[in-house]
Amino acid sequence: MDNKEFIITEENVSKYADEIGMWIKEHIENANANGVVLGMSSGIDCSVVAGLCKNAGVNTHLVLLPYGTDMNNSKSYSDAMELINKFNFDYHMFDIKPAVDNIQAADDFVKDSNENNVKLAKANIRPRMRMIYLYQYAQINNLLVIGTSNLSERTVGYSTKWGDGASDFNPLGMITKREVYILAKYLGIPECIVNKKPSADLWEGQTDEEELGIKYEQIDEFILNGTSGDDQIDNLIKIKNERAMHKLNPIPIFNKQ
Repeated sequence: MDNKEFIITEENVSKYADEIGMWIKEHIENANANGVVLGMSSGIDCSVVAGLCKNAGVNTHLVLLPYGTDMNNSKSYSDAMELINKFNFDYHMFDIKPAVDNIQAADDFVKDSNENNVKLAKANIRPRMRMIYLYQYAQINNLLVIGTSNLSERTVGYSTKWGDGASDFNPLGMITKREVYILAKYLGIPECIVNKKPSADLWEGQTDEEELGIKYEQIDEFILNGTSGDDQIDNLIKIKNERAMHKLNPIPIFNKQ
């Protein structure tokens, strides 16, 4: 598991917000890019990354990537617009539904498959399609795709490979969910976003903690203190971490020993 060398608190949050902002700017300058593009779901993580970019004076373009009407059904659209209007972000919207619906495997190929595997495979098309669009937009406009996966998610492998887990660089990769909320408060992220249940928007009504079977607070306790306080939860986190190594490590490449 990652070795965490710092902890963001309410006392030092301004220092770390500035340091992260400088780190973001350095990556943009080193790549000779014009700024960043960020997929905006109205979740806490992408909102905090957007806030960090705004705080650092980085050129930031947000893209809302709904699947049909799902953002409206979950109130995500109005929450995203509250953030956009508060900080005056440039943005546009792109509906991924036509592309997602056209790429799903034919029924003949899934009829004998595990039902849960089929459900997850179809759900994971959405974040992958979103990332395809973000990288297209980034290349057209000489931008970098900025990531939003936090340390708590990464520890248990809660991301879609080549989907929301993909980015050019990631400012939250060593920051726990608890610390994300501290940054959100400091940056002035709207309460409607801070108070909602975290969701990857994989399907209607989906929430992170229900799907994981673990609360983020338990994952954070495990990361910061070595135990969640529950042996069964600790074991589950370890199992998920081991199974997530293929997402966290570089692609294995054969080389003669």
